[in-house]
Amino acid sequence: MTVHFIGAGPGAADLLTLRAVRMLERADVCLYPGTYIDEHVLSHCRAGARLIDTHHLDLDQIVGHLVESHLAGHDVVRLCSGDPSIYSALAEQTSRLDAQGVPWDVSPGVPAYAAAAALLGKELTVPFLAQSVVLTRTQARSTAMPETESLAAFAATRATLVLHLAITRVRQLAGELAEEYGAGCPAAVVAYASQPAEVILTGTLADIADQVEAHGLRQAAVILVGPALDAASRHGRESYLYDPRRPRKVMPGG
Repeated sequence: MTVHFIGAGPGAADLLTLRAVRMLERADVCLYPGTYIDEHVLSHCRAGARLIDTHHLDLDQIVGHLVESHLAGHDVVRLCSGDPSIYSALAEQTSRLDAQGVPWDVSPGVPAYAAAAALLGKELTVPFLAQSVVLTRTQARSTAMPETESLAAFAATRATLVLHLAITRVRQLAGELAEEYGAGCPAAVVAYASQPAEVILTGTLADIADQVEAHGLRQAAVILVGPALDAASRHGRESYLYDPRRPRKVMPGG
């Protein structure tokens, strides 16, 4: 059998892909991160499926369940919060499966930053203002960041910045970012996007930390920073792609 790594999206049961739902409906075993995924997402699993919360398991224990399920001939799904391409430990898990000859595949999901941007109603790339989005995190009690990926280096680009796994350090980070973006730069925090406990905070680098601390946010949140978040600064900055002055080919029969 094949181990299916599936992006579960930000947490809403109806933001799973059709492919993900079909796989969950067939799965005999489903491993999921209980911190981010609730019973509504798991309701797509068939009755009688074995559900394993990986929140308190280490990497070897998780892979052990995957291998054990494969050897037993079970169809197994490994749910990842958001999209498997970002902070999912996909590489560590699949390398161990490769070493044991266990086949696997990956199905994408809605990433947390995309869900956050949708709730804010913002495009993160605004013509002539920001055409890049930096997805990164910071290091505290976690894996060290590469020396070339400092927050200051990313901030110097003035691109739209999305910080994962950083909410507990928001005050320090806001201060660091203000040195490049300015204290008045728009900032937003979205926690538990698309879930019942959803929190949306908007402000600037000068006050976003106060809001986060007032709400007691400690996890499941992304921080967004950059001028693209400011509606006023977007006025008149339109894409050349849809500019009426742009020459366009007339299609045959058009």
